[in-house]
Parts: sequence; structure tokens; C-alpha cells
Amino acid sequence: MEITAAMVKQLRESTGVGMMDCKKALAETNGDMEAAVDWLRTRGLAKAAKKADRVAAEGLVGVATNGTTAAVVEVNSETDFVGRNEQFQNIVSTVAKLALDANGDVAKLGEMPFPGTGHSVQAELTEAISKIGENMNLRRTQTLSVTDGVVESYVHNAVKSGLGKIGILVALESTGDKAALSALGKQLAMHIAATNPLAVDSSELDQDVVARERAIILEQVKESGKPADIAEKMVEGRLRKYYEEVTLLAQTFVIDGETKVGDAVKNAEKEVGAPVKLTKFVRYALGEGIEKVETDFAAEVAATAGVKA
Repeated sequence: MEITAAMVKQLRESTGVGMMDCKKALAETNGDMEAAVDWLRTRGLAKAAKKADRVAAEGLVGVATNGTTAAVVEVNSETDFVGRNEQFQNIVSTVAKLALDANGDVAKLGEMPFPGTGHSVQAELTEAISKIGENMNLRRTQTLSVTDGVVESYVHNAVKSGLGKIGILVALESTGDKAALSALGKQLAMHIAATNPLAVDSSELDQDVVARERAIILEQVKESGKPADIAEKMVEGRLRKYYEEVTLLAQTFVIDGETKVGDAVKNAEKEVGAPVKLTKFVRYALGEGIEKVETDFAAEVAATAGVKA
């Protein structure tokens, strides 16, 4: 029987088990969905599925570099305790290195062989779920590359080399001195960690976001009762101020508190010995965008102990 992508998707959604293991289970059971679930359960894989509906918003962000390419990944867990678990840390470090060849494709990364195990990254996470006892999720990944230059990485408040809660990649194109370029990249990465810009410059901003911001500013200006021509100038002025706040090159460099980032990059060209272009950056903050469930920890402990909180 032909095993279709829809069948694999259905089994994955019902069990929470990785794609490759679901495909293998269906192949072993000739496409019988119930038998495939049992096949997974007998191998301890579906055990982890019982935890798959729990919110995983903690964990670690990991970075890895290799020459002119760098990668960042986010692997989530339910609690920050797991982020201190050596087994989990080793998994995230390994996954970050593998991500260098995944080209930002999280599905591809999940299916890549996990070194020394004979199974996939996703299967390794599934095993870790069973051992550690928490839901885990390979959430996202991205890579940056340059033709000539450096891609610098930085982890804010690292718990271990290359692992922490905020991970940054900065791509700088230049034919100049790579050590000086790397030092500049590190400073820029630290700046990005602190300020969380939305884009390199205004041309890269999401136009829907810009339109929404313009509409808000316009409504504010209308309330001032200014004439239309003056109101339009006020809108443009406030938009420029907005760009200075949210675009990297227009922000004030946190390293010195005075220079614009774009000017700091230009000034660094003297030490680098060649023109420098900041082409792209990535900033991953652990758990951003995930709706976290607020719980009463004391009540949970009391409930587990069978007493009233």
C-alpha cells in the first residue's frame, strides 16, 4: 500500500511522534492507522505523545558557526529546569551544528540523522521526552551565509558555550581583515540582543506594519487640529522617529550611546581596511510568540501531594 503524506501527517498529529518514525510505522503495518499507533507504542515512541499537548515555551536557543556560515535553533521544553539538564544541552548543541546544513528548513533538520544513534533528530527528541518527562519541540532554525566576510554569533547570558535564551547572528560582507570584522560583528550582535530591531533598514520593514503605524500616527495628528499640510509633515516626522527606533542601522549604537549603528559600521571600515556591508541579522529570543499558560505552582504541588493549597 502507498504511504501518502496525508497519512503520515494524520499519524503524526494523533501521536505527536516524529515524521520519519510515523512513516516507518505505516510502512511496517501496511498503512493500518490503528496498527501503526500500536507499533509506535510497543517501541515506547507514542509514550511521549501523551505530553505533546503541553505548552513548551522554555528550553534553549543554540548557535553554531562554520567559516562563512552560521546557524541558530530554538528547542523548547516545558520548564527552564530542562535548560540546565546536561542531556538536553548536548542535544541542542548537536542540533545547532546540524542546522548548518539544514538551510533554515526545520522539517529537514528534524529528519537529519542524529550522530551516533542511528535515528533522526526528531526521534532523539522523542526519546528525550520519555526520559526527561517533559514535552519538547524543535521549533525553528535559520542560517546566514556570506561570500566574503564573517557571520558572527552571540548568545546573551549563555548557560554553556553557544547556548542561552537569546541567540544572535550578524552577517557582514567585506574583503577586509576578518579579525577586525569579527570584533565589529560581536558588538553589533550585542546591540541587537539589547534593542531587538525589526529590520536592517526601513526598506526591509514589513509594509503592513508600516501602514498600521502610519494610520495610528495619522489619527493622533488629526486630534491636534493642525492643517492638512502641517499634519502630513508631522506624520512623516514621526515615522522617521519610528524608523530610528526599530531599524538597526538608524538606531543609536548601545556600545557608545552616541553613534548611529550605520555610522559605526562606516567608521569601522578604517580598521577593517575595506568597505563593510551589514547584509542581514537574526535574533531568536526563547519562547517569543508562544502563549504561555500561567499556573499556580504551589497549588500544583499541593494537588500532587493530595492536600489543599
